[in-house]
Amino acid sequence: MAISSVEGLAGAVKGRVVERGDSGYEEARALYNAMIDKHPAAVAYCTDEADVSAAIQFARDRGLRIAVRGGGHNGAGLGSVDDGLVIDLSSMNKITVDPAARMVRVQGGALLRDVDVATHEHGLAVPAGIIGTTGVGGLTLGGGVGHLSRGCGLTIDNLVAARVVLADGSIVDADADQESDLFWAIRGGGGNFGVVTTFSFRAHPVSIVQAGPVLYDLADAADVLRWYREFLPAQPGPLTGFFAFLSIPPGPPFPEELHLRKVCGIVWCYAGEDDSPALREARSFGNPLLDGIAPVPMPAWNSAFDPVYPAGDQWYWRGEFVKEIPDAAVEKHVEFGEAMPTWKSTMHLYPIDGAPSQIGSDETAWAYRDAVWAQVIAGVDPDPANADVLRSWATAYSDAIRPHTLGTGYVNFQMQQEGERVKAMYGKNYDRLARIKAHYDADNTFSVNQNIKPAA
Repeated sequence: MAISSVEGLAGAVKGRVVERGDSGYEEARALYNAMIDKHPAAVAYCTDEADVSAAIQFARDRGLRIAVRGGGHNGAGLGSVDDGLVIDLSSMNKITVDPAARMVRVQGGALLRDVDVATHEHGLAVPAGIIGTTGVGGLTLGGGVGHLSRGCGLTIDNLVAARVVLADGSIVDADADQESDLFWAIRGGGGNFGVVTTFSFRAHPVSIVQAGPVLYDLADAADVLRWYREFLPAQPGPLTGFFAFLSIPPGPPFPEELHLRKVCGIVWCYAGEDDSPALREARSFGNPLLDGIAPVPMPAWNSAFDPVYPAGDQWYWRGEFVKEIPDAAVEKHVEFGEAMPTWKSTMHLYPIDGAPSQIGSDETAWAYRDAVWAQVIAGVDPDPANADVLRSWATAYSDAIRPHTLGTGYVNFQMQQEGERVKAMYGKNYDRLARIKAHYDADNTFSVNQNIKPAA
């Protein structure tokens, strides 16, 4: 009888281990993106840094590939690996807020919604994401784009320190003063350098936001996008809004007569409760079908899309960095916006000017500080039969718009890529990242990611 490649794992870690063939295996291997169907040899639910270290050592000794899973949201399914070991951090989800210092320590398995709730109790928020079920770890390591980016920076711009389990199983603390190269690399370089088990973030005094969609007829899309490209970059940081093509969800709070109608719109968020002239002007443009802006607690706003996008849908992602939106790009956007293949399919242009642009492109691993928007194109549907249609639309849209972009996109908005496409995501920072990779992970133990090869 063949010996299982993971025999002995349950004795090596304190946390629960689920192996292929166990009763909970199907649930344990499931990912947010159901288009990705991977069958790991085992999932280890680590309980602390020592468990993570032991799991890494076990996998290395057995020649198993390692995937690290926080929230499991990664579009490319990089939180799992066929026939390898998944290090699942979901049991490591403690959050500690220091309101006086405006700091929050977050373990690597925490979800965005849990951080939002914990910080909101003290009138604070960490800039991160737009879906509450997202894992903080993967979102942060890629960069972290969300509703507060323009005013407060990317998530990595608010990362002050991290605890990292390295490929050799050792545990280090990284910040601006110690392991500074590692600290530079994990701010945008993805999961290439180790398993981050604790993040320490700077929080901001944001509690109630004025937020919601202003939606327009699809026939108005070109006019709305041309106005938006000029209007938003001129506004103060507390106001942000992402342009979107979407179909109106078939349920409350949306009026029944608008359900499933394809529209364009801007999803606005103003970080403040005062009467903002910028927000007033934003709401006054054109002839909206619906103005859904209202005061809302930040945790509620940061999870407003969760019911529309539960785990288990089919997703195909493409991402682009955008510096300007010429008329030729507007035409392509309208063409593909009208052709959205399913009601959950969408395109968002997230603003990343403002605070993110005040940091140099070489100050963190995030190389595209000159980009004004991070665009995501997502083909989404519950039905696996539509997978090819989703892929075709997202790919064609991305290819058509690429001549009007910086030629690459945000690492967290991509399906798995290889070679030159990965190099392009990290831009001029790739060579330094490869040297740091060689220092901390010369054997490429952490390869299930948008992989940076160790420099020779």
